[in-house]
Amino acid sequence: MVSLNTIKGDIMKIYEVEKDKMISYLEKLQSRVAITTDMWTSNQKKGYMAITVHYIDESWLLHHHIVRFVYVPPPHTKEGLSDVLMDFLLDWNMDRKVSTITVDNCSSNDEMINILVEKLSLSDSLLLNGKIFHMRCAAHVLNLIVKEGLDVIEVEIEKIRESVAYWSATPSRMEKFKDAARQLHVFPRLKQREKYYMVVPSEEEWNMAKEICGRLKLFYNITELFSERNYLTANTFFIKVCEIKEALYDWLICSNDVVKTMASIASESTFSTGGRVVSKHRSRLHPDTLEALMCAQSWLWKEKEGDSLIHDSQPQLTMMDENDDLLML
Repeated sequence: MVSLNTIKGDIMKIYEVEKDKMISYLEKLQSRVAITTDMWTSNQKKGYMAITVHYIDESWLLHHHIVRFVYVPPPHTKEGLSDVLMDFLLDWNMDRKVSTITVDNCSSNDEMINILVEKLSLSDSLLLNGKIFHMRCAAHVLNLIVKEGLDVIEVEIEKIRESVAYWSATPSRMEKFKDAARQLHVFPRLKQREKYYMVVPSEEEWNMAKEICGRLKLFYNITELFSERNYLTANTFFIKVCEIKEALYDWLICSNDVVKTMASIASESTFSTGGRVVSKHRSRLHPDTLEALMCAQSWLWKEKEGDSLIHDSQPQLTMMDENDDLLML
């Protein structure tokens, strides 16, 4: 039977071999590469930076690969984050091939990008002197819009969440809920049956939630479109953002005061002049082993598919809990 140390050694060897192949392949590309990066936090509160490269090959097919999944010790300062990215660019000889970097829309990322632009400008390799280097994640911007808008009905949302948590807490409560759900005015009836049920949403609050959910469906659909990984989506940004802007203007003139307030907040934050989760198994692995697993699976899947488009249904390389302790070494 193969020992876990042998398995770990094989994983690291495969990772190093595939890393060299990927570096060589990217160096031969005639096109530049775009980079996306984000921070994830494991259930052990460890921060990891995922770096993904995107490029169009000679056959005009879009590809993407995870190239780094690196543990970043706290504090996550602009200097520390920029150093991780710069080390990657130099290690992979990407400092002269990178076209853009897409990050979440926050001030710390703005400062991190400024440091990178300053360093990369020394080699005079940035497109348009770095004017288009910094790209903000469109899906994240939409998420911020929705979050700020939902703050207006925070109390109503909390009551609905507490109601769901209360009635799904035990099997007996679930049975009571299913029985009452067949009748009209379900939540007032549940209040009569359960004396400890104290957070009954009113009819007005339910109607408000229904209307808000219907209006936010547009944001959901556009976020799904922007998050697509198997084809280019940048050509849809302007049109879809215009759709959102038109929808917000319609909200501003509707009869519902709450919807008006939500639209006002969203418009101000967006149009003024101014999703890989680390599993509980992976989170226990040593950072080097975790990076090897995350990156190698992306590269090996490309080989399996040949030069065709990378699919989102990539197999997940995971380890059982009882094996993780040894792989942490």
